[in-house]
Amino acid sequence: MSAPRPSRRGVLTGAAVAGAAGVGAGVAALAARPGHAAAAPGTVPFHGARQAGITTAQQDSLVFAALDVTTSRAGELADVLQRWSADAATMAAGTPVGGSGGLGGAADEPPQDTGEAHELPAANLTVTLGYGPSLFDERFGLADRRPAALEELPPLPGEQLDPTKVGGDLCLQACADDPQVAFHAVRNLVRTGRGVVRVRWMQLGFGRTSTTSAAQSTPRNLMGFKDGTANLKAEDTTDLDRHVWVGGQGAPAVDQEWMRGGTYLVARRIRMLVEAWDRASLGEQERVIGRAKASGAPLSGRAEFDALDLAKTGADGTPAIDVAAHVRLAAPETNGGVKLLRRGYSYTDGLDVATGQLDAGLFFIVFGNDPHRQFVPLQRKLGAQDALTEYLKHTGSGVFACPPGIGTGGAWGEGLFT
Repeated sequence: MSAPRPSRRGVLTGAAVAGAAGVGAGVAALAARPGHAAAAPGTVPFHGARQAGITTAQQDSLVFAALDVTTSRAGELADVLQRWSADAATMAAGTPVGGSGGLGGAADEPPQDTGEAHELPAANLTVTLGYGPSLFDERFGLADRRPAALEELPPLPGEQLDPTKVGGDLCLQACADDPQVAFHAVRNLVRTGRGVVRVRWMQLGFGRTSTTSAAQSTPRNLMGFKDGTANLKAEDTTDLDRHVWVGGQGAPAVDQEWMRGGTYLVARRIRMLVEAWDRASLGEQERVIGRAKASGAPLSGRAEFDALDLAKTGADGTPAIDVAAHVRLAAPETNGGVKLLRRGYSYTDGLDVATGQLDAGLFFIVFGNDPHRQFVPLQRKLGAQDALTEYLKHTGSGVFACPPGIGTGGAWGEGLFT
């Protein structure tokens, strides 16, 4: 990633990390990340008070990996986290792993960097780390460091989870405006950790389905509707403190100091039954969502950002926004004011060979400061009442604690192993 090229890759590579079990944002986003120095155009600083890749203006491509730790030695894991921190900072700056000589070296040894991002721009790469509940078992003496909010998600309505796409001791979320740059980041970190960690499951995403900055337009999901119109934005600092950041003003009390300033990530692989959806009439699709397909306006209004009028009725006396519409059931107004920061992506994994139908949908990523108080009650409600559930299948899941950011010279694992 040394010298920029004129255009970036615009399509998903469709590859998986080698040896891993089958496996812009830029300066405008910095205001949402306190403690960060100005970055070169096309780069997002790795170091700062909070991890990049959360309130950063959402990039176009994702590689998400859940990993298991294979060692029982805390020191070996701490060493990998330290090396990951250095490598992630290097790649985020647009430099190969190992620096300018990362693609060179002795002819009889592998180069330090795998090379596929060489001469590509940094593409606003961010790498975000999370710890899963299973990391806090007896292996590393961390049981008394586990936050109360970090528990495995309970069974939820409508789930058909694939056990090979659930959980993980760690997660890495790499986002960039070039899919090859995001892939390169995860591939090299997995390579660095070989012998200490291994990939449990992985998901590639294309096309953001959320907006995390007021400067971004609302994208569309694979159902063809605008997605994330009412999402929290980086500029919503008061709401972020209350709903996203651990220890923020108005947030629940902090029980583990090492998580102060961090957040929790919930990942859900949601397959859309697109063949059934494509047979539904326009009127049915809009009833299910609660918005106009073309404009994104709520069915109670005229423009995308009009406030929901949940009391409005039509000429026949029925609610303008159906009682089972997704936007009604997901709205903060009907959920005690709960808000979450969404950061999802569309995905496609080819065909389901058993049915011959597309395996495509939404890789839903959401951040909040208490997943069991925020996400779980909301998903229980949606799974039981949402008309959209007929067209969805939840097949993968994970919950992770994302610690706060680190300063220059610091490393992931600080406060946890020290």
